[in-house]
Amino acid sequence: MVKRKFVLFLLSAAAFFASDVQGGRQAVDCVNPLIGTPFAGFEDGLEGGGTMPCVNAPFAMTNFVPQTCQNRIGRMPYVYEDDKIIGFLATHQPTVWMGDYGYVSVMPQIGDLEVQQDRRALPFSHENEQSSPYRYSVEMQKAGKVIKGEIAAASRCALFRFTFPRSDKSHLVIQAINADKDKPFKGYVNISPDKKEIVGYNPDQKCSHLVRTLKNFKGWFVIQFDKPFETYGTWTDDQIKEGSTEERGSCMGAYITFPTSEKEQVNARIATSFISLEQARQNLENEVPHWNFDKLSQSTRKLWQNNLSRIEVGGVSEEQKEIFYTAMFHTMLFPREFSEYGRYYSAFDDKIHEGVSYNDFSLWDTFRAVHPLFHFIQPERVNPMIQSLVQMYEQGGWIPKWPNPTYTNIMIGTHADSVIADAYIKGFRSYDVHKAYQAIRKNAFQPPDCDTKRGWGDREEIPHYEARGGSSYYNSLGYVPFDRTQESVSRTVEFSYGDFCAAQMAGELGKNDEYRRLMRRSSNYKNLYNPETGFLAPRLFNGEWAGHPNWGFTEGSPWTYRFGAMHDIEGMIEMMGGDEKFAALLTKNFEDGHYRHDNEPGHHYIYLFNYCGKPWKTQQLVRKHTSEENYRNVPLGINGNDDCGQMSAWYIFSVMGFYPVSPGTDHFTFGAPQFPRFKLHLNHNGRPKTFEIIARNLSDENKYVRSITLDGKTINKPYITYSQIMNSRRLVFEMTDSHEYKNR
Repeated sequence: MVKRKFVLFLLSAAAFFASDVQGGRQAVDCVNPLIGTPFAGFEDGLEGGGTMPCVNAPFAMTNFVPQTCQNRIGRMPYVYEDDKIIGFLATHQPTVWMGDYGYVSVMPQIGDLEVQQDRRALPFSHENEQSSPYRYSVEMQKAGKVIKGEIAAASRCALFRFTFPRSDKSHLVIQAINADKDKPFKGYVNISPDKKEIVGYNPDQKCSHLVRTLKNFKGWFVIQFDKPFETYGTWTDDQIKEGSTEERGSCMGAYITFPTSEKEQVNARIATSFISLEQARQNLENEVPHWNFDKLSQSTRKLWQNNLSRIEVGGVSEEQKEIFYTAMFHTMLFPREFSEYGRYYSAFDDKIHEGVSYNDFSLWDTFRAVHPLFHFIQPERVNPMIQSLVQMYEQGGWIPKWPNPTYTNIMIGTHADSVIADAYIKGFRSYDVHKAYQAIRKNAFQPPDCDTKRGWGDREEIPHYEARGGSSYYNSLGYVPFDRTQESVSRTVEFSYGDFCAAQMAGELGKNDEYRRLMRRSSNYKNLYNPETGFLAPRLFNGEWAGHPNWGFTEGSPWTYRFGAMHDIEGMIEMMGGDEKFAALLTKNFEDGHYRHDNEPGHHYIYLFNYCGKPWKTQQLVRKHTSEENYRNVPLGINGNDDCGQMSAWYIFSVMGFYPVSPGTDHFTFGAPQFPRFKLHLNHNGRPKTFEIIARNLSDENKYVRSITLDGKTINKPYITYSQIMNSRRLVFEMTDSHEYKNR
């Protein structure tokens, strides 16, 4: 049990190291949102980064993005390989394997009116595209003429600016909804020419097939223009209705038409809400009460600079800065704000509530490094995020695994257990602590409805709420049997880790019997260890080994989960025969190509050499995997899906020199810093403080750590604690070219 009593408060923004500012270039200027946007991966068969060049404030409720293709599960609305723009989109799609919901788009045109996506598309070149977190612009072509589209945005609202050529017939086409025909979703749009305004709602949820349709869910929008309409109308499918002011349907929208002079600018203010049309108007008044595109762009730029400058880097190239700050940008997009100035719609009871809310938690990914990173660089958001998870439990009965925006039954395990316990252990406790524990306790001890009647396949369409599918067997047998529940080996490992996290909170709360029970269960992963093969293996309900050792795993092979018990590294080492045998197996994992950095389950594997007496191997691998092998300053720059910031957070921790191998504890194990210096601007007990990380003598050759000191005192352990970081000033690594020095 870990005892921590300190609490973090708001961070204060800080300036860059003066020596590292060149020509006024700040952290926000180093962000390249195009990194990670290709659909293709680093090699055949690998995924792209799944990111998009969105414009919005940090953790925005709505992302505003150029749209190059249909927003659907399996493809982001912007894909770098595409060469046409079909709209400027207000989207809520968090990542490539999740769905969009409540979206709306605006598309400029000239000449004959076209409303369908394939016919209204306009070609563009990346040479005529500029992207930043606070502003986007692109030049599109139509019949030899140029139409320019630009985006500036806040959290829920945006300004779209379109620069037209001379034309008697210029148009703006609004797509209010594009739902599948077999779904019950019907959107609505209404045009008010006298107000120069279009309003409506979109109830589409691309992931609704996974659990349920929400009766009251609507993505409301208000779009206002600074130019009068000469002609207007609505459209549905291929039918255009000139003069119509109202439309309902599953694929429909509206349009306005007007003449433009050469390089005439037409602005559209767009507001979104999940509460009501009136709330959308209030959001617009709060965020974009003016028509000044540059003013909005600059205010959002300041927000990003404030957040990005919470970590300063020194002694690095411009290219390294761009990779680093783009990674930080990617960690500050999700989970998204879901509340709207003191109120929020809950997709868990389909009602409006008072309070603060976040949504789109990619928990299976982000518990590993994103949420631990927030404890340093976003402490003001940690308690509200935990409270949001507690609210979901109160309103829906369970904490979700992957809300989008409600239950989806996607991925395995209940990693909110980790996020909650990790925050609690580190002193974040401004939420209903007892209800939070109640929620993760329920995950541990209560199986979901119809548990023994379902196989719980990934994305299985179910009418029952999710939790630990297969836990009826886990709780009685000590493992999930392969012949009763899919992904059984991986589930057993993840449930064991979830029990460990719940145990940490139980112990802190004085629930000692539950602590001991959960800790015993946290070793259940060992029940699937086959000593004859040296792997975790699928086991049948009757206790026999299943016929094929490769069955029962989630997104990987037996190698992917061989070292997966991140909470019990000493137990794994003992199980596999001691330090030397464990180190040999771990070495084989890397040398024989079993390690997959493009997928999350093995993200802690590099750091396990610290625990078996070979820290220099960790240091070698950190250098290798923070390099161009996985992270590049080009669009094809992330090896695998970024998964709502997890790939990026791994990079940030790894280049700083330490990593949270086991969230739910306050330990960060050492690697090797890759930059000469960092300065973290933190806030401890309500007071701002800085924490510096210095890598002396760092070079291409000097990638090994000779010694580590904290405020001048030598550290002889392979880890540093959260408390030590928050109560200290300077961490110094002495770097060397020799791997023979067996420090720690």
